[in-house]
Amino acid sequence: MRIAALLLMAAACLKAATLLDQGYRQMYNLQFAEAHRSFAQYEQENPADPLGPVSDAAAYLFGEFDRLHILQSELWTQDQSFLNFRKPNADPEIKRRFEEALARAQRLADEQFRRAPRDANALFAASLRLGLHSNYLAMIEKKNMAALAEIKQSRIIAEEALASNPSNYDAYISPGLENYLLSLKPAPVRWILHIGGAETDRQAGIEKLRLTAEKGHYLLPYARLLLAIADVRAHAPEQAKEKLRWLAAQFPANRLYREELAKLN
Repeated sequence: MRIAALLLMAAACLKAATLLDQGYRQMYNLQFAEAHRSFAQYEQENPADPLGPVSDAAAYLFGEFDRLHILQSELWTQDQSFLNFRKPNADPEIKRRFEEALARAQRLADEQFRRAPRDANALFAASLRLGLHSNYLAMIEKKNMAALAEIKQSRIIAEEALASNPSNYDAYISPGLENYLLSLKPAPVRWILHIGGAETDRQAGIEKLRLTAEKGHYLLPYARLLLAIADVRAHAPEQAKEKLRWLAAQFPANRLYREELAKLN
């Protein structure tokens, strides 16, 4: 009987993992409606896990990024384009659903923290929640100071998550993004940010992003895209092409990877 119970438990865990994997794969293939259905089913079957709603929030964010063409390389490789990019027309209904999913994730993570203050899964979900919201603030609402505060908090929680579970390589994306993106600021701005507790080491950012891009799970494709963008900025197009070819092969329905690869070719 005990063996049968263990087998049933293992099968349930495998099904849950498969649902999350399926949702992220659909998201990276720009199949956002399908991704939301997968994440909703995961939430229904795992009502106490904050990874369900935070993953659903990720699908809403990436959907807006796709609709507004925010991840096109010109936005990142030309500093003036990045700095002068006008506030896009966000979809208010998507914003409402995005924030509702983040709120569900926060509530569930807080419940886990009450039972186990250093729960690695809750810490990762909390870090991801803040990271997603900081991306929305910075890239869609253009509220850079508010975004900076949240990305710093996301990095601090990610470091706690890594202390609890060093093998969660997805958690490296938060400190990687903070270091890399803030390193692009002019030197006086970086100095002010550093005094305020932000991390602005470009090489450290690249190394942490590489850990997610090589060993991560749910966020591995996103980290590889960010590294491809970093390669373009560093005038290393062949390295960027290699990453984009892999992404295009893994996610054939995502036109972004093909378009960026065509530009480099």
